[in-house]
Amino acid sequence: MNQTGARPARKLLPLGMSLLLPFALGAGPAVAAPHAKAPSSGWQYFLRGDSAPLLRGWIHPGLPAGWSVHEGILSKSGPVQDLESTRTYKDFELELQWKIGRTGNSGIFYRATHEYRHIYWTGPEYQLLDDANTKDGKSRIRAAGAVYDLYPSPPGLVHPYDHWNSARILVRGHHVEYWMNGHRIVSYYLDSPNWKKRVAASKFHAYPGYGLAPEGRVGIQGDHSGAIEIRAMRIRVLP
Repeated sequence: MNQTGARPARKLLPLGMSLLLPFALGAGPAVAAPHAKAPSSGWQYFLRGDSAPLLRGWIHPGLPAGWSVHEGILSKSGPVQDLESTRTYKDFELELQWKIGRTGNSGIFYRATHEYRHIYWTGPEYQLLDDANTKDGKSRIRAAGAVYDLYPSPPGLVHPYDHWNSARILVRGHHVEYWMNGHRIVSYYLDSPNWKKRVAASKFHAYPGYGLAPEGRVGIQGDHSGAIEIRAMRIRVLP
């Protein structure tokens, strides 16, 4: 991965994390994200004031009932319609901050299409979860930061419910990276032999072409119970 700025100092990680990261990344331990050095130009903001100019409902235009935006914070407290971006994206860098409620379960999707009924049948997911109080949180492949049901996230990085976390998704061609709270947590390649093997062993095997659209919508999962808040959500198209 290309990074700008000086290489940050390597941090010591808990033993469990150091054992899992090579499996999830295939490229050694996590390093600090280069947020401070990233160019500021070209960013598009999903949330402004009390509006969400770059978001709409998965089924209906506009912001569906149950979602609200106040002072730049998007929130919901129970099951509602999923959201999607108002345009499609191919290669991009996405950043946001998220805060989950107790037992909350949500997610961020990318390159999703309307080929099937639900957004999660085409778009890979960055899991947003209260790990400590949910069944999925007991499995690293479904815990916060995981590529849901496909690639595990390392333990010990997600903050407890009702605390803010940062997320970053980098997509360029077939290469995808997930970051959480300043650490790279997952790196994988779409349509690689490893990807195909994992999809075939997951519930997504029933949806041909899952995760392989070259361009699609960014989405936010709303149809699960629990509260979620999102702020500072922005995207930058990569050349």
